[in-house]
Amino acid sequence: MKNIFQGKKILITGGTGSIGSEIVRKILKYKPEVVRIFSNDEEALYSLGQDLLHYPNVRFLVGDVRDEERLAMAVEGIDFIFHAAALKHVPLSEYNPFEAVKTNVIGTQNVIEVARRAGVKKLINISTDKAVNPVSVMGATKLLCERLTVSANSYSQRTIFSSVRFGNVIGSRGSVIPFFAEQIKKGGPVTITNDKMTRFVILPDQAINLLFTATAMSQGGEIFILKMPSLKIIDLAKAMIDELAPKYGHKPSQIKIKAIGARAREKIYEELITEEEAMHAQETEEMFIVLPHIESSESPAAARSYPGSAPARPAQYTSEESQLLTQEEIKAMLRENFSKYTL
Repeated sequence: MKNIFQGKKILITGGTGSIGSEIVRKILKYKPEVVRIFSNDEEALYSLGQDLLHYPNVRFLVGDVRDEERLAMAVEGIDFIFHAAALKHVPLSEYNPFEAVKTNVIGTQNVIEVARRAGVKKLINISTDKAVNPVSVMGATKLLCERLTVSANSYSQRTIFSSVRFGNVIGSRGSVIPFFAEQIKKGGPVTITNDKMTRFVILPDQAINLLFTATAMSQGGEIFILKMPSLKIIDLAKAMIDELAPKYGHKPSQIKIKAIGARAREKIYEELITEEEAMHAQETEEMFIVLPHIESSESPAAARSYPGSAPARPAQYTSEESQLLTQEEIKAMLRENFSKYTL
């Protein structure tokens, strides 16, 4: 990574979010010339700026991906873009669908256009498992983001465009862990939507490692997908109750779990890769690499090579069928990574 990022100019859209700010902190270790953090959240920019005062090579840019002119100013001279800006909340996107379109779809196309015109080396779009067979507005917009990123390679001569697809980043802003922790602190109940619900999970460090690996390996139009475990949401709730209740002065048996029904457009299980995608994918020990469905004359799929890869098994990969973490494994993960919730 040092060979890739040292002395380079980096732009992170949505750079104050959970993933964006983690990218910033990790990438600064590789001594880039400058890191530009682009966000429409003024308060979050100020807060992150206070955390990074000792880094003279960080710039804080107020702006929105809906504003192409502002993006063009931000991208001037940039080598790499990590596109993390998005509306990510499923229910809010359902009630504000065109706002999700304006940020996630039009905003992504704006980033692609300014990157292409500026001759950026690589743009990595950050996607989600909700883009696979989407049933929600948010998932549908993120699927379009992936397709826009793939198609950009067909008319770009200098810039490589690729995507990474994550599951749920555990502990990120708006995730279920801080929500459950607050409910346990108050004595419950802990509310889940369905006791059969499963989700893929990924730790922030794992997500960033995948992102940087994708940056190194990308040749244009791929979707990089880390193989990750899944868990039952009810098992996460039980594990957190066992660990947290005594620390808040409660007996675990006193904290009840209450099923309140699925939210609008919420799946019982998630998918990371479809059977159709797997038919056009390479597979390594750690990840799937879905090859572009639109051929590029500059880098045809047949001529590509990814170290340690072989054709993927043609099967879908769902949170219902993948390896489920046990409650003890969930507790160990929480203790190791989320002491801020007094675990």
